[in-house]
Amino acid sequence: MADGALMPPKEFVPGRDSTRPFRDALGCFATGVTLVTIAGKDGPMGFAANSFAAVSLDPPLVLWSPAKSSRRFAQYVGARHYAIHVLPRDGQDLLARFARDGAGFDGLAHRHNAENVPVLDHALARFDCVQYATHDGGDHVIIVGKVLRAAHRGGAPLVFSQGGYGTFGPLD
Repeated sequence: MADGALMPPKEFVPGRDSTRPFRDALGCFATGVTLVTIAGKDGPMGFAANSFAAVSLDPPLVLWSPAKSSRRFAQYVGARHYAIHVLPRDGQDLLARFARDGAGFDGLAHRHNAENVPVLDHALARFDCVQYATHDGGDHVIIVGKVLRAAHRGGAPLVFSQGGYGTFGPLD
């Protein structure tokens, strides 16, 4: 093949023996990065998720999908209200706070919405939700939320793709 010619992608059947190639293929789809917050039984909690998507405009629905293996899975799936924060390009420091054994909300400025869910003003967009439906999704649960309120401001989003973080800019 001539220089610059594209090679066709390597085909495989997803399964237990091809978990890594399947994850790598999924990683080719760049996603935004969100932080989902709830009022947990022991105080405010946050969960980083890139499984966020819009579902419907009428009614206004969004979804996210926590892993069943998460140690806080039961609290998130059982939360009636939650807020989804779309993180800005400089929001990567928040991810470390909400990773396993991170500081979480300790020392972090936040306030509570009308449903007592902790919210952060640093987000590019925020969706205050009430749980609308849940669906089994293999090793995840798909949580659909009805958006009660939304907020947004300008700025570039934090993006995750192929195992790394970056941002989005316009095409030349």
